[in-house]
Amino acid sequence: MVTVASLESAQKSLAHPGLATKPLPKADESASGGPTLYLFRHGETEDNKNRIFSGRRNSLLTPEGIEQAKVLAEKLKDKKIDLAVFSDIAEGKSDRAERTLEEVLKYYPGTKKEAAKLLVERDYGRLTGTSKTELNKKDPELCLQYRRSWDFPPPGGESLKMVWENRLKKFCQNLEERMKKEKINVAISCTNNTMRLIRMHFENLSIEQMLELENPLGQDYASYLIPSKS
Repeated sequence: MVTVASLESAQKSLAHPGLATKPLPKADESASGGPTLYLFRHGETEDNKNRIFSGRRNSLLTPEGIEQAKVLAEKLKDKKIDLAVFSDIAEGKSDRAERTLEEVLKYYPGTKKEAAKLLVERDYGRLTGTSKTELNKKDPELCLQYRRSWDFPPPGGESLKMVWENRLKKFCQNLEERMKKEKINVAISCTNNTMRLIRMHFENLSIEQMLELENPLGQDYASYLIPSKS
C-alpha cells in the first residue's frame, strides 16, 4: 500500500502553491547549547506559478518570487550566519535556490556560500515539465501519488523515499556533525521536497506528518538549535 498525503492537503497545495497553513518552527535562540540552522524554500518560480512538475529543471524566479526572497532576507538580516548552503539544481547555473539565497546574503557579504549536490531536488522523470493541473484533471489519485507519496516514483524518476535514502539522510547527518564540530550557524536555501525531508529529520516527524507539510515560497524560515556534543 502506498503511503500518501491526504487528497485535501494536496489539492490545496495545487490550488495555492506555498500557502502554508501552519507557521514554521522557530528555535529559542536565547537558549544556549549549540549552533542554529536556518532553513527556507526558494521564492515563487515560473513553474510554481504555472503548476508544472519542475524537479531538476531550472525554473527562474518570478518578480513575485524575488519580492518573497526580499521579505525573507529582511527577517534573517539580524541573525548570525557563518555558512550559506543551497541546492545546486542547475549544476553551476544560477537557479531558484541560489537566487533566493542571494537576497539573504546581501546582508551577509562575507559569508561563505556552498552548493550541495546532496540537496539536488527530486527527479520527476518523464513528468518533468508537464502540467500538474492537467494530470490532476485526468486522474486525481494518480496525481496525488506522484506528488505527495513516500514510495511511489513517477516514470523514470524518484520517490521521496529514494531521495531520503540516497541523499538527504546522509546530508542531514553530515550537516549536524559539521555544525557541532565547527560551531557554525548555517542557512539552507532549498526546494520544497528537500525541505520537507530536512524538516522530518530535525523535527522528528513521521513520514505521514512530513507528507502533509506545505512550505512557504520564500518569505519565512524555520530554525533549529543543534545540541552540542556533551
